[in-house]
Amino acid sequence: MNGSIPDTAYAERLHVPVSWWLLGTAFVVSVGWAFLVAVPGPVTVAATIIAAALVAWWLVSYGRLQMRVDAEALYAGRAVLPRGNVGAVQVLDAAATRRAMGAEADARAFLATRPYCRAAVRVEVVDRTDPTPYWLLSSRNPSALAASLGGPAVRE
Repeated sequence: MNGSIPDTAYAERLHVPVSWWLLGTAFVVSVGWAFLVAVPGPVTVAATIIAAALVAWWLVSYGRLQMRVDAEALYAGRAVLPRGNVGAVQVLDAAATRRAMGAEADARAFLATRPYCRAAVRVEVVDRTDPTPYWLLSSRNPSALAASLGGPAVRE
């Protein structure tokens, strides 16, 4: 363990919001209702169960994005950025995040973003052999994520 950096300086899992689960439930009810009207019986039950399983699987898997910072690296899902390759860190508000994902976006950037998180952190990659100029990471607590990467975070 590095003297100033704990084993895990930051950890966050981006779960989908409750409203998405409510919309998924409404979709499953709609599918069940449509099948009930068209083909009552076991087909309706099977279609509703299949729809519920697919919606639940998608919401859980989409909400599984985990970000972690430890003494060795920054992890976003399965991607790893060694701490030695972390450059400038910027905390982006909602407007800056929209611009960073839109008009100001670089196609070479690594994105770990979710539409239900309005704020993000932009992490410059300083490895000359890596064609990725920066990572853009959604976060519910971007200030804490930026602080865990060390150095002053620039807020935009």
